[in-house]
Amino acid sequence: MKNKETRYQELLTEVEGLVTGENDEIANMANIAAAIYAKFGFHWVGFYRVVGEELVLGPFQGPVACTRIAFGRGVCGTAWKEARTLIVPDVDQFPGHIACSALSRSEIVIPIARAGAVVAELDIDSAERDTFDAVDEVWLTRILAAAYK
Repeated sequence: MKNKETRYQELLTEVEGLVTGENDEIANMANIAAAIYAKFGFHWVGFYRVVGEELVLGPFQGPVACTRIAFGRGVCGTAWKEARTLIVPDVDQFPGHIACSALSRSEIVIPIARAGAVVAELDIDSAERDTFDAVDEVWLTRILAAAYK
């Protein structure tokens, strides 16, 4: 099995190919979620978009998900409020965690910002604890930077 960094490097190249020349944000979100899901087999991979005062579910891969999340609520709402990536090794230990799926055990949420404001987030859940680390943060941030120039 290839190591995590090698798989992320391959994924970055794939995502760059998918988004080059495509300006539709929803289409790009859909392909990015599908590419990450296919490459890593995480429990859930998807996007939430900032719409008014809520995060609204965007394209995703995996089981059904929470449709709307309030500012500052749960992992996604907290990442939005703090405008920073959150890595949660054990979601059961995160105060106010929203259990969209009882199978989720760890999570990473990476905000996407424009002009200093969060406009969307990439949310990835794993069915295993302690799945995500700094390697995931670095590579997923690079992938999002390639897609949201």
